Amino acid sequence: MLMVACMAAVAQAQAVTEIGGEKLVTLSRAAVSKTQPEFTSVTLMPGRGMEILYIKANFPGKGEVNVLASPDLATAEDMLDKQDTANGDLGYRLGAVFLCPYPNRIRGKLSADGQTLTTEWNGHVLTLPANNVGKLAGAERHAMHGLILKAKTDEVRVTKMPGGEQVSGVIHAGNFGGHWPSKTDLVVTITLTAEAVDASIVAHNVGSEAEPIALGWHPYFNLPSNDRTQVQVHIPGSTLAEVDGYDNVFPTGKLLPVEGTRFDLRAPDGVALAKNFFDDNWNHLAWKNGMVTVKVIDPAAKYGVDIEGLSPEIRTIQMYAPPDKQFVAIEHQYNFADPFGKEWGSMNTGMVTLQPGQSTKWHVRLHVFVP
Repeated sequence: MLMVACMAAVAQAQAVTEIGGEKLVTLSRAAVSKTQPEFTSVTLMPGRGMEILYIKANFPGKGEVNVLASPDLATAEDMLDKQDTANGDLGYRLGAVFLCPYPNRIRGKLSADGQTLTTEWNGHVLTLPANNVGKLAGAERHAMHGLILKAKTDEVRVTKMPGGEQVSGVIHAGNFGGHWPSKTDLVVTITLTAEAVDASIVAHNVGSEAEPIALGWHPYFNLPSNDRTQVQVHIPGSTLAEVDGYDNVFPTGKLLPVEGTRFDLRAPDGVALAKNFFDDNWNHLAWKNGMVTVKVIDPAAKYGVDIEGLSPEIRTIQMYAPPDKQFVAIEHQYNFADPFGKEWGSMNTGMVTLQPGQSTKWHVRLHVFVP
């Protein structure tokens, strides 16, 4: 019976070729090094805003390792095509989803039916889905993680290149379903080589009005040893955005120094997660060689991944790391949480203003290594 069940599960997974109504795309290359780890494949979902579902790498002597924490294909398809909300909120519960025109949380005045909220930007009233809420009594509904979680992708093209493959696609986001003041096209490009996986989004204002834009992603990085307590994380941020608690996770507007606290993760090889819970936003980032680099090191698995932010507009790094899970979500993003909120006063909260015809590019690169 067990063998029959396993065969059925394999057959079901193999049968999944589409999620979100569009064909899955897999970039792949054969491992060639006998001494160095190298990336071998990337699988993504054009029917879900080009979200990356799997990244795999080969480690000599160990075999293939999952860089991202995602379920098998059949489970992912069930989550995203059958169980998901109208807004696509299960998309940021697996893989690496892209976030636009705002990563993180936005607060506002809730509608009578609790389905939407309103906030303001430069005299424009923005009406956004109130798609998230904490678990405690009295938690405040808010907008979360952008408006492309279920976006369809056009002009998907896979190109062979020396040592790997690249895929690009265009999301004609328009006015994001009536929620945004102008019209936007997003060009998403993902490149696979032995040494790196590059992911980029270029947002073009193709409308006739100015608009605020922030870009980011929400990748769940796998911890191959399944021993989260000894995993070390390096985040080069010297301040932390204070929050009202880990249920709402709303910023107070205060930036606190990390020196001498459990949030100081600036040691070159990182600091062990131990049993600490994190859902926090680091800022005042230290840039080196034109990048801001986070490290996730799993000593027990002899495994490490560098996440390099290459866009100068990246102002903050969010990390979500619950102690009962074998992943860490590391989010290079333009903005602070609640970027339109009055708690920030006149501070630049990371939203980029695009005039008609202007563009902005978010770009992150991954490397794997043996620590």
